Formats: sequence, C-alpha cells, structure tokens
Amino acid sequence: MKMSPGRRKLLLTTHITFTVGWLGAVTAFLAVAVAGLVSQDQATIQAAYLGMEVTGWFVIVPLSLGSLLTGLLQSLTTEWGLFRHYWILATFLINIVASSILLLFMQGLTSTEVATPKPVVHASAALALLFLATALSVFKPRGITPYGWRKQRDRRLLAQGSRATGEPTS
Repeated sequence: MKMSPGRRKLLLTTHITFTVGWLGAVTAFLAVAVAGLVSQDQATIQAAYLGMEVTGWFVIVPLSLGSLLTGLLQSLTTEWGLFRHYWILATFLINIVASSILLLFMQGLTSTEVATPKPVVHASAALALLFLATALSVFKPRGITPYGWRKQRDRRLLAQGSRATGEPTS
C-alpha cells in the first residue's frame, strides 16, 4: 500500500510528535518520581503518586500507543518496510517492549511505591530505551536483513528484466 507524499509526511510528522511527546512525558514523570522518592512530606508523596498516575494513564500510555501505531503504519506504507532494515526492526521492538512494560508498570503503580526507587528506575530505563530508538532513527545504521537483501535483489532483477524488454518498471 503506497501513500502520496503529502500523506506520508503527515504520518511522519504525527509519528515524530507522538514519539517526542512520549519522551518529554517520561522525563516529566521521572521528575515527579524523584520528587516523591526524596520527599519526607506525606502530602508531597501523595501528590507525586497522583501526578504519576494521571501523567501515565492520560499522557504517556496514549503517546506510546500512538507512536507504536504510527510507526507500524509508516513501515507498512513506505519503501523502508518493517523487516528490511535492522534499525527499523530494532526501533519497532524497542517500542513494543517499552509500551508493554509501561502498561504492566502502570497497572501495578500504587501510592506505596512512590516512596521506593521503582518508578525512578522504570522511568530511567524508559528514557534510555527511547533515546536508543531515537538515535537509531536519526543515524540509521547500515544493515539490511536477509529479507531486505531478497527484496532489493528482486527489485534489481525486475528492473533489469524490464530494461531488456523495454517495459516500464512499476
């Protein structure tokens, strides 16, 4: 399934927006988690829990799922594909792992955990994964999967066959 250049750019913009928003929301979550961890004031700890719960369910979870969905749509509607390049496959897997852990973490988040390092550890690990996925997306390290090599070879053979017969390539 192909997309027009305008729709492709709109999808890319949407994906970047979801992903950058996810990164920023996790950073804010981490700040609140640290405040809850270091505070001795029960009201601050309770406020931190409420802030993490609201931020998690109403900001981070939707952004992570939006990033996952738009990334999948991009891979299925562009020449990059999902299984052709290792960096795309890696970022997709990072997104799946991070989103899954996020959902499990949010279901188990309780006010008693705010005063423990658990939310800080989870948020820090999430930031590390998101920075890794961002770096892979920016630098796009070389490396084509075996599937990508076959698709590339098939495309070359099709182009050579079309040139030999004088038919246009599609």
